[in-house]
Amino acid sequence: IFHLFLHTRKKMGPLLLLIICQCAISSVKTHSVSKPNIILLMADDLGIGDLGCYGNRTLRTPNIDRLAEEGVTLTQHLAASPLCTPSRAAFLTGRYPIRSGMAAFSRVGVFLFSASSGGLPSEEITFSKLLKQQGYATALIGKWHLGMNCESSNDFCHHPLSHGFDYFYGLPVTNLRDCKPGQGSVFLKGVQKDLVIPIQITGIAFVSLAIVQYIGLLKVPFQALGYFLLAITISLVVLIFFFYYFRHLNCFLMRDHQIIQQPLSYENLTQRLTKEAMQFIERNTDRPFLLVLTYLHVHTALYASENFKGKSKHGLYGDAVEEMDWSVGHVLDVLEKHNLSEKTLVYFTSDQGAHVEEISSAGEVHGGYNGIYKGGKSTNWEGGIRVPGLLRWPGVVQAGASIDEPTSNMDIFPTIVKLADAQLPSDRVIDGHDLLPLLQGKVTQSKHEFLFHYCNAYLNAVRWHPGNSESVWKVFFFTPNFSPEDSNGCFDSHVCFCHGGFITHHDPPLLFDLSRDPEEKVPLTPETESRFHEILGVVHQAVDNHTRSLHAVPNQLSWDNLLWKPWLQLCCSSLFQSCYCDSESGGS
Repeated sequence: IFHLFLHTRKKMGPLLLLIICQCAISSVKTHSVSKPNIILLMADDLGIGDLGCYGNRTLRTPNIDRLAEEGVTLTQHLAASPLCTPSRAAFLTGRYPIRSGMAAFSRVGVFLFSASSGGLPSEEITFSKLLKQQGYATALIGKWHLGMNCESSNDFCHHPLSHGFDYFYGLPVTNLRDCKPGQGSVFLKGVQKDLVIPIQITGIAFVSLAIVQYIGLLKVPFQALGYFLLAITISLVVLIFFFYYFRHLNCFLMRDHQIIQQPLSYENLTQRLTKEAMQFIERNTDRPFLLVLTYLHVHTALYASENFKGKSKHGLYGDAVEEMDWSVGHVLDVLEKHNLSEKTLVYFTSDQGAHVEEISSAGEVHGGYNGIYKGGKSTNWEGGIRVPGLLRWPGVVQAGASIDEPTSNMDIFPTIVKLADAQLPSDRVIDGHDLLPLLQGKVTQSKHEFLFHYCNAYLNAVRWHPGNSESVWKVFFFTPNFSPEDSNGCFDSHVCFCHGGFITHHDPPLLFDLSRDPEEKVPLTPETESRFHEILGVVHQAVDNHTRSLHAVPNQLSWDNLLWKPWLQLCCSSLFQSCYCDSESGGS
């Protein structure tokens, strides 16, 4: 441009210089938003009120807060589901989980076993698949929780490497209390509620039959009694065996398709995940990369390394949050070290709100803080779905800006697909919207006029943000029954459920205006809101339109797909050797 200017300045004058300079600036800006590196950081069960940038004054999160200072803070950022598995499916595909079959009609809404046959279908298009096609190096480090195998223990049909990731280091399922000795069991309440009574009835029936047989009132074939006793005994042995070895069978660490630590050790686990993330970045400084780092923090079982244990003001939960913040800082530091900060979009969020019912056996609070918002994980009250949303990209998105428009974790899909110069799929509905115009201040309103909030596979609530209004209407068709009634969660069952006697249906539906009542304290009525019936009419029409866009798909969270199948069990040695190996610590 400089030489061209010297050659033509006498003939063309200043006008040409202005045109050339504008073209040069435009060219630089276009290049800057094309194929950036992408780092997506996802916490597990983190409350929006746990971070300094969202108002917390006692937990120390300087590195996560730095993302807010140098980027955009979304204050109405929403998880597509209040549970891990469906939320992560929506995040990866940009689609409501009901569209991919990743929403349950049964009580259990997530995968609990490594040898379940359900998972994210291979027909689904993830952002990692599309970015890989565009030449990106892709890695998922941390928690997966979207299935593993379909028909055999090595088909890996649902594995991260089958969904567009070049590299995987992490947990195929999730972190549970059962994974850490001494932390109790997530199954205990369920076993007490659902199995104790049937076992008692079976025992009474068997004893009664034996007595009747003994006194001669009824002739029961001895062989039948024997088979009955054998069946009960085998069932109990299998159940006891499974839960006794649960940690070995379901809590393990993988690198790509290979198990490298079974059972999982929590020692320096966050440091290991962080080191893997940093090494992936350093291996790909000369090509665009996608790094999805999904922390185990702060899902229970809680853990923290010696450098963080006992250092926060909020017990082990606070220690875990502060250790995660340390990890985020190291990821940001390695970007700076290699001059990649201005070439990298960094996103931080949580898969859903804090699990408020998490209380340890010793009475210590192991769940997070959802700020002013009602409820938590497993509910579509704001505390369950309103999550941190931080995006930093120096020189491209606004620094220090706060946006109070409805956005979704599904929006990441179209945002980064477009940035990678890939094409959005045209053969399916994509429910997310490109965030970049909002992040750059080119538009002031979200493209989400409506957002549909599902409790498992059941449409629970609808959010409506009219284009000509500041109001954000939220309509509930049913709400969970908190237990105890005056509490902020379902403490008797550990999580809230989505159907039957666990919920209360509302006719007419409950209506809130979140712009005036973000705490969802006072439902509106025809007497307090003149447009009550008009608003419900608009929402019902939106539901009809949305429902017509849905198509029947196989249910990946059916009981058949959820249950443990021994032939799908991954084991690095053998079941007779308790599935033990440890190449992480130098063991066999």
